[in-house]
Amino acid sequence: MSQAVPVPVVPLAGNQFSFPFAEPVPYVVTEVRGEHTADESLTYALSFGVCALAVAGAVVHKSSMKKQRKMRLAAPVMQLREQVVAPVGTPVVPGKAPAQTDASILVQGGSLRTWSYRSPAVEQVQVVLGTEGRPLDADIELWHGPDNTPCKMRVYVENGQLRPFSAVIETPRGPNTVAIRNIGQIEFPLAANVVADSVDQPSAEALSSSTTIQGGALRTYPFDPSVDSVEMLLRTDGRPLNARVELLQGPNNNKQVIELYTEDGMDRPFFCIVETPGSGNVVRVVNTAPVEFPMTAGVVPHSISQDMSSGAVMGGDVVIGGDVGW
Repeated sequence: MSQAVPVPVVPLAGNQFSFPFAEPVPYVVTEVRGEHTADESLTYALSFGVCALAVAGAVVHKSSMKKQRKMRLAAPVMQLREQVVAPVGTPVVPGKAPAQTDASILVQGGSLRTWSYRSPAVEQVQVVLGTEGRPLDADIELWHGPDNTPCKMRVYVENGQLRPFSAVIETPRGPNTVAIRNIGQIEFPLAANVVADSVDQPSAEALSSSTTIQGGALRTYPFDPSVDSVEMLLRTDGRPLNARVELLQGPNNNKQVIELYTEDGMDRPFFCIVETPGSGNVVRVVNTAPVEFPMTAGVVPHSISQDMSSGAVMGGDVVIGGDVGW
């Protein structure tokens, strides 16, 4: 590569110019080898490649951050509670609206569900339990304050679809919580429903036909095959109530068993409706409390089938020693 040194020009008269140097100015020539040129070109290429990679990485990082923001700001999805339709055969009181079956909750075996009522205006709740035809085994408790269980019961039903359980629990002086625990195995789920707006009430016949059962005594109530369901009212004079209620169909064949405890049988009486399909149904009420704690029981028919045939049916049930026709 050659470089030239500028030469000063001295102006003269007219258009003539004069150069002060008589000799020509020497040129300085520097030799540059091709190896250095190649090294510098390689360095420039590497630098350019690193810069390009850095820019590309920044663009990719920015796009990924935008995607993450979009994923974080995704619209929320509403979770719906699983609803189970109550089994067929839920008792309905004539002239009253049926219980809300759409709010039934599936309770798996070994799990617990609770219904809380904080308003003191709720003085009664109705509990309805059923299955798809499998056995039903559950614990029902009423929680009123910490470590206070004024009412609890153990319920067993051989067929929860044919004989669903329906009972009314008194809940005075709220807040109250109803706890239902399925103590059966995982293969035996149940459908539970607790309502407070439409509650069954005992009939005048159940209130007037109450009889006293002393502590440790029992009383049986046989029913005609035309009786589809039976209502039962258990009370005391303010003392604790301990009872065992059994629905028998045949000798020692328990179709439904209820073990009941109430701390005050007057303030919290027990009222339930028991389904009695078929013939040979007998309700047995046992006062499991000591002799100092008597109770009164009123067990009367709740609904009667009008289509009951009076003639014999081939292959039907036979009642030996029954009182039909007397």
